[in-house]
Amino acid sequence: MAGAAAPKRQDTRKFFENLSGAGKSIAVLTSGGDAQGMNAAVRAVVRMGIYVGAKVYFIHEGYQGMVDGGDNIKEATWESVSSMLQVGGTVIGSARCKEFRTHEGRLKAAHNLVLRSITNLCVIGGDGSLTGANLFREEWSSLLDELQQQGLIDAEAARSNSELHIVGMVGSIDNDFCGTDMTIGTDSALHRIIEVVDAIMTTAQSHQRTFVLEVMGRHCGYLALVSALACGADWVFIPEMPPEDGWEDNMCQKLSENRADKKRLNIIIVAEGAIDCHNKAITPDYIKDLVVRCLGFDTRVTILGHVQRGGTPSAFDRILASRMGVEAVLALLEASATTPACVVSLVGNQAVRLPLMECVQMTQEVQKAMDEKKFDDAVRLRGRSFENNLSTYRLLSYRKADSELPNSSFNVAVLNVGAPAAGMNAAVRSAVRVGITEGHKMFAVNDGFEGFYKGQIKEIKWGDVGGWTGQGGSLLGTKRTLPGKHLDKIAEQMRIHNINALLVIGGFEAYVGLLELSSARDKYSELCVPMVMVPATVSNNIPGSDLSIGSDTALNAITDTCDRIKQSASGTKRRVFIIETMGGYCGYLATVGGLAAGADTVYIYEEPFDIRDLQANVEHLTQKMKTSIQRGLVLRNENCNENFTTDFVYQLYTEEGRGVFDCRKNILGHMQQGGAPSPFDRNFGTKVAAKAIQWITQTLKDSYKGGRVFANSEETACLLGMRRRALVFQPVSQLRDETDFV
Repeated sequence: MAGAAAPKRQDTRKFFENLSGAGKSIAVLTSGGDAQGMNAAVRAVVRMGIYVGAKVYFIHEGYQGMVDGGDNIKEATWESVSSMLQVGGTVIGSARCKEFRTHEGRLKAAHNLVLRSITNLCVIGGDGSLTGANLFREEWSSLLDELQQQGLIDAEAARSNSELHIVGMVGSIDNDFCGTDMTIGTDSALHRIIEVVDAIMTTAQSHQRTFVLEVMGRHCGYLALVSALACGADWVFIPEMPPEDGWEDNMCQKLSENRADKKRLNIIIVAEGAIDCHNKAITPDYIKDLVVRCLGFDTRVTILGHVQRGGTPSAFDRILASRMGVEAVLALLEASATTPACVVSLVGNQAVRLPLMECVQMTQEVQKAMDEKKFDDAVRLRGRSFENNLSTYRLLSYRKADSELPNSSFNVAVLNVGAPAAGMNAAVRSAVRVGITEGHKMFAVNDGFEGFYKGQIKEIKWGDVGGWTGQGGSLLGTKRTLPGKHLDKIAEQMRIHNINALLVIGGFEAYVGLLELSSARDKYSELCVPMVMVPATVSNNIPGSDLSIGSDTALNAITDTCDRIKQSASGTKRRVFIIETMGGYCGYLATVGGLAAGADTVYIYEEPFDIRDLQANVEHLTQKMKTSIQRGLVLRNENCNENFTTDFVYQLYTEEGRGVFDCRKNILGHMQQGGAPSPFDRNFGTKVAAKAIQWITQTLKDSYKGGRVFANSEETACLLGMRRRALVFQPVSQLRDETDFV
C-alpha cells in the first residue's frame, strides 16, 4: 500500500487493536554490510509504526548518523517509504562506525536520541551491529546520568527517557546468524549466483569446460552450499567442511568420471573462506591449476564479488523483511524494562522472537568451534536448516559404485501430475538419485496418470537426470488426468513393472489422484504399496502444506512484472493498473504477490468483497492521486468472484476514476508457470523429494512380509508438507476433511 493508508477492513484490526504506539517514538537504522531487502524492512517498520500511532524516525548512515545527529535523524512519513520495496541495498545508507565503539561516541548518540524522545530502536544489520545495540542498551541509564551531570539534559528528560528498548533484524547475505533459518538478503544473493551459474553453464557446455566459481562467505559456507545444491555442482568447498587429506586426487577422479559419463562440463563452487583440514586457504586459482595439471581440462575461474550484494530483492526477501518489520514493531510495543533485547527470526515458516544475545553468542561459538577445528560442532551450531542442506548435498553429489550400494530389489516409480511447476525437475532428480543410493531401481512415468495407464514407464538412471535442477516446467511431462477411471489399467501396469512404491510430484490433481488410488486398495492388491505425494503447484493450494514447489518462482515472476508495471505507471502519472494473477480459487499468489510488489489492494476468493469495497478502494486511489505518489496497483485473483471479473473491475475503475486517473489491465497468465526455477524452489524441491524417498525406503522395509510388499493402512498413503516449522508426513485420508474439493 502506498500513499494514504488504505481503507481498513474490520478483521485486520483485532490483531493489533490493544497495542497502541501513541506517544512513542521509534527509530530505524541499517548498519554493517548492505543486503537486498533491507529497504523492505525499513518500509515495514515505518508503516507499521505509523499504523499503530507512533512517531517513526530514519537514522541515516547507520550508527555514524546516530553519533553525528542533526539532519541524519529525520521523521519518516507514510509516503517517504514509497517505491523503496523494489530497490536493493539500503536507501537510508549504512556505514561502518568506529566512533560508536567508543564511550564518547555512544554518549553523543544517546544525547541525540533523548533530544527527540526516541526510546525505541530497530537495528537492521549483522551480528556486530546487534551486539553494539545491546551494549548501548546496557549502558543507557549510566549514559543518561552522565548527560545530566554535564547539564546537557534535565532531570525530566532523563526520567521520561529512562528505558531504551531495542529489537534487531538480521540483514546479511551470508546467512551466518544463528537462530534464524534465513537472514534478509540471502535469497536475493542466491538469485544472483544462480543467474550467473545458469549463464556460465551454457558456455561451459559448448566448450566442454570446467568452471571454478568463487562466491561470498568468509566465515560461512551457506551461499556456496545452497548454490551448489541448486545447480548440481560437481564439488563444493566450504569453511565448515574442510576436505580430508588427499582430496585433490578424489576431486580429479570424480571430475573425470563425470566427463566419462557424457557430462560436458564441470562446476566447482568455492566459498571465499574455504580451507583444508590444516587451516590452509583453498583458492580458486589453486583448484584451477590442479585441474589443468592433473586432467588437462580447459578450466576458467569466475569470481562473483559484489554482484551478489546487488540487484533488486527477490520476492522471498521482500516478504521476509516485511513480516520481520511488522513483528519488530510489535516486539518494541510489548517490551518492558525487564524483557531482554530480542532479534526477529525465521524458523520454518514462522516469524519468531529470540533473545538477541543468546543468538549472538551462538554465532560466535560457531567461529570458535571452527578455529578449534571442531567442524561437526560448527555445523550443528549453524542450525537445522544448514545441517539439512549439508546432508542432502552429501546424498546427491557423489555417485557410489554399484558394488557399494545396498541391494533393495524394490522398484519405485516417480511421476508428475497436474500443471507444470518450476522445481518439479529438481525434485525428480533428487528422488532418482537418492533412490539409487538407497539401492532401489527407479522408474520414470511420462505424462502423469495418463502415461501410467498407457504404459509409458521406463527405468531411469543416475546420469539421466544430470543438469535437471535448473530446468523449468516438467521434463517427464505432466497431465491433469485423474486415475479414477483407469484403475484397472494402472494396477495392471504396476503388476507388469512390479512397482513397489509411488512418488507423485504435483498439484491438486496429484492429491485427488492419491486419494483415488488409496481408496481402491481393497479392490486392487497392486495398489497396496507405499505412496507419497510432494506438493508442486504455483497456486500453493494443497491441504496439509504451507508451501509448494513452484510458488516461489511464480511469485518472483509476478513481482518482476509488477515492478516493471509500477515503473511504467510512475512515468505516466495518475495511472492505475489492474493485474490478474493465477491461483485457481486460492488467493496465495495474489496476496503474497501484492505484499511483495506493494499493491494498493488485492481481491481474493477467501475474502468476500462487494460493490461497497470496490467503491471504497476507488475513493482511496482518488485520494492517493492528490499525494506525490500518483500510481496505483490492484491485484485480482483469477477466480475471486464470478461476476466482478477483471474486465468489470477495470471498467468500474475507469468510469469512477474519470478525470482523476486512467486505467490499464494486464493478465499475467501462463508466464507464472514458466521460467527457470528460483533457488528456493530448486532447494525446496531437492530436500522434500529426498525426504520422501527416505520415507518410502523405511515404509517398504516395514511393509515387506512373506516375500512381498503389502501396505494398506492409511498412514502408507501420505502427503509430505511443510507445516509451520517442520516437514511432516500426513495420511491423505485424514486431510480429506480439511479439503474444499470444489
